[in-house]
Amino acid sequence: MSYAIVRNEKLTRAKAQGVCVHNDRKAKNHSNKEIDISKSNLNYYLKKNELNYVKEFDRVKKEYALKGQIKSTSIIICEMIFTSDKEFFDNIGLEKTKQYFEESYKFICNYKNLGKQYVLSAVVHLDEGTPHMHLAYIPVIHTKDKEGNPIDKICSRDFWKGRNSYRDLQNAFYEHITAKGFELERGLPSEETGRKHENMQDYKQITNFENTKKVLRSIKLQFPQTPDLKTFRKVMLNRDEKIINEIIKPKDDIIEKLYKDNINLNAELSKQVKVVDEASNYLKEKSSLLSENRELHSKCIELERSHRIEIDDTEYFYQKEIKKLNKEIKFLEKVIDKFKVTVKKFIHWVCNKFAVASEDDLIRKFESETYTSFNVEKQLNYEQFNKSKENDFEPEL
Repeated sequence: MSYAIVRNEKLTRAKAQGVCVHNDRKAKNHSNKEIDISKSNLNYYLKKNELNYVKEFDRVKKEYALKGQIKSTSIIICEMIFTSDKEFFDNIGLEKTKQYFEESYKFICNYKNLGKQYVLSAVVHLDEGTPHMHLAYIPVIHTKDKEGNPIDKICSRDFWKGRNSYRDLQNAFYEHITAKGFELERGLPSEETGRKHENMQDYKQITNFENTKKVLRSIKLQFPQTPDLKTFRKVMLNRDEKIINEIIKPKDDIIEKLYKDNINLNAELSKQVKVVDEASNYLKEKSSLLSENRELHSKCIELERSHRIEIDDTEYFYQKEIKKLNKEIKFLEKVIDKFKVTVKKFIHWVCNKFAVASEDDLIRKFESETYTSFNVEKQLNYEQFNKSKENDFEPEL
């Protein structure tokens, strides 16, 4: 996994001049051999400095009435370098690389409420081995004067106050950049690694694992050319034995010990090379598995969407059928109600036509002779009961 890397360097007025010349590619001959001037046209600014860093500092200090005692040896500017490793940028492509540096620029503008007005320059270099951004800013703190009035003050010491100041920077940048969708590990500050803080050129050499492996593999174990003790004895037959015992022999013993230590060291370095190779293979396998996982996740989403469509279609079909059946039921209920009214009218008409004394007597007579009830629900229950009773006596097959 690649790391989210941010480094900070403090600049005096004299040092800021040289840094500006390098960052703006003003030098005629570059001491950094990694710079490919044919690609310098690919470099771009997220914030362009119109003047050199020192003059920009003087302009901003005057414009915003910045407080603070500035001496010739004072830290007036800090430079942050945002980067990762080359493999990371190759994998995400140019568009996402641009977004990475844009988010890094936004991060420092908001870090400790700095404000983008105090960022002097932010330039992205694509003409070296690994893309990176140099961001120069004035370390301004927002505080109050003796009268309690709010002021903006130049003070690198207070801006980076506290033992954990760089650890806090690493944590904050890691949280910000991963929240924007970049899959990175947290970078380690120098106080955690125990290493001395390196400049950008040294850092590039340290993090170049492929070259490191080549160096390790190029180490040759050869026993140093040392004179033979017997040869010395022949020449020094009549000389003091102390020269042999106290000078030559101890030297041979030291060389022998160093040779054995060299063998052990080479064996240990070979193990480290193997570990680096295994880690590289693991990262490749991890990337492949992550890619497969994303594909499976997409397929699951597609299947879920497809099934949801089928379920919705089925549900819609049955809802439509239910509505249709409900409509038919309501129609039948109206027909039944109408039929009941018609039957009552028919009974009344029959009684008048044939001089039947009572409608109730007519109905009872009809029910007794036909074994039929005018109470339809009662009749249906009776018929269902008889049918169930008949089934009880059906022979088993």
